[in-house]
Amino acid sequence: MALNPFFLQGSSSEQFLLQDLINEQLKIYGIDVYYIPRKIIGTESISKEVTMSKLDDNFIIEAYLDNYEGYGANSDIMSKFGIQLTNEISLTISKEKFEVLIEPFLEDYKTLDNGEIIVSARPREGDVIFFPLGERLFEIKRVEHEKPFYQLGKNYVYTLSCELLRLEDEIIDTSVEAIDSVVEDTGYITALSLVGVASTASAIAVLAETGSVRKIGLINDGYDYRSTPTVAISTSPVGVASANATAVAIRSDRSIYDVLITNSGFGYSTTPTVTFSGGGGSGAAATAILGDGSIQYISIANTGALYVVAPTITISGPSTTAAGSSATATATIGAGGSVTSILMSNAGFGYTQVPNIGIGSAPQVGIGTFLSNETITGSLSGATARVKKYSADTNVLEVYINSGSFTPGETITGSESNAVHVLSAYDSDPGLRIPFSQNQEIEDLADDILDFSESNPFGTY
Repeated sequence: MALNPFFLQGSSSEQFLLQDLINEQLKIYGIDVYYIPRKIIGTESISKEVTMSKLDDNFIIEAYLDNYEGYGANSDIMSKFGIQLTNEISLTISKEKFEVLIEPFLEDYKTLDNGEIIVSARPREGDVIFFPLGERLFEIKRVEHEKPFYQLGKNYVYTLSCELLRLEDEIIDTSVEAIDSVVEDTGYITALSLVGVASTASAIAVLAETGSVRKIGLINDGYDYRSTPTVAISTSPVGVASANATAVAIRSDRSIYDVLITNSGFGYSTTPTVTFSGGGGSGAAATAILGDGSIQYISIANTGALYVVAPTITISGPSTTAAGSSATATATIGAGGSVTSILMSNAGFGYTQVPNIGIGSAPQVGIGTFLSNETITGSLSGATARVKKYSADTNVLEVYINSGSFTPGETITGSESNAVHVLSAYDSDPGLRIPFSQNQEIEDLADDILDFSESNPFGTY
């Protein structure tokens, strides 16, 4: 039997009418979803496999949810990593709406000035859909563009088969709070523990009475010292422990590089002897030089924090017009970048008043707030990563897409925020965070039964 003669079976007006009816049905029975195109910003040179991509644009479009009874069957499965969600949805969107509202902004394989490539001229496999009802991100696995099959000689919809997105090296920064918050705690995440706000150290000098060891001159640097030898200075005739001069040796390449004074003592009437013991080497020799009005020792009032390198020590000179010499000293830093000691290479002489001790300012670290998705860089390691989340209360910075291993003690700088903090510790193995994943719990329980890290419980052959 022939076709109905009252219809043209494919005229433009009939096609427009059918497309309008479909669009209206989608507006009535559909839901608004976010279409997020994938930008490819890194590929492997030989296989052309995508190594990094960005999801930072979003377009709202109405879609009909074909899974009216819920997600696909067997979406929650028990795997060796615990309970895993493999939800699937099927969405139908208007071909005309996509071509009018989205496609003009997505030129086919358009290369941007910064090297980013947008792969889209139609809904493409790999692009992402944000499904607001479940607040989940789905990746398009297949696009059906011939269903229904050419009604009135044309196609009017795209059917998108989607699976729950498994985060790898995607940079997600859509500026939509509902979307970005979904992935804030999901994926391969490294937690960096940062140190607090930097502070500058301070110190005060204590003047000695007459007869102090103002300087120790190295006569022979010795040889074959495998460890730093102990420096011994003969006791002061005053007879109290605080009057005895003390010093430490500085070793370099198995020889003695310098001798620094920790306490210049007082009451010496004759030049004391300086001897070296221990360290496995021999031959080192030094002589003491006495002086009056020297600095006996420098007391640290505030150790400061977050010094990356030892700060410079400045000491004001003697105020008298008589002969005198300014003291010189160096600082040493310990854990947390605090100043642990100030050692004098010259205690000076001719001081009648307590000199001022100046300590270089701590670096401007421990300041600023890291921004989501900005790039951070380690000052020593050169490693980079992207910021997931930063908590100023706990000083923990969570990052992803690491380019290398960070070094504890280095400064971490944000590329956009210019925030600068010092890294105290971090877990070198990024943890995979998946909702309902129980892989760590399962591994801990399994180790109580069989621990393969110690030996093979089944024997060897």
